[in-house]
Amino acid sequence: MAPRKHTGPNVVDSSAWLEYFADGAGAEHFAGAIEAVDRLVVPAICVLEVFKVVLRQRGEGDALQAVALMQQGTVVDLDASLALSAAKAGIDHKLPLADSVVYATAQRVGGVVWTQDEDFDGLPDVAYFRKAAAK
Repeated sequence: MAPRKHTGPNVVDSSAWLEYFADGAGAEHFAGAIEAVDRLVVPAICVLEVFKVVLRQRGEGDALQAVALMQQGTVVDLDASLALSAAKAGIDHKLPLADSVVYATAQRVGGVVWTQDEDFDGLPDVAYFRKAAAK
């Protein structure tokens, strides 16, 4: 669960963005983090993942609208230093590549990861919400 009085950066994982854009059953868990654009940090890898899924499911127009909303936050590119931190986080926490980049980004900015991806369950500085049943 999210820290009670979190006022730092919000790093929203691709799974949470997709739930929000689909207005899924768990979207309300992520709305506050996404809509607080002044504290929103977006790993570039999430832009890739979300664009790809929305493009496949709903077409280029919707995909471009989705990433335009994401880019209202601060997009963090994957540089060599972040890549090394992500590799270490991936090994230390047994995270897949994209998740390790998201987690390392959150650690770099002192933020909280908002997600429904169970790979993050139990990690520090993560607001994990189990994927809700469809509405």
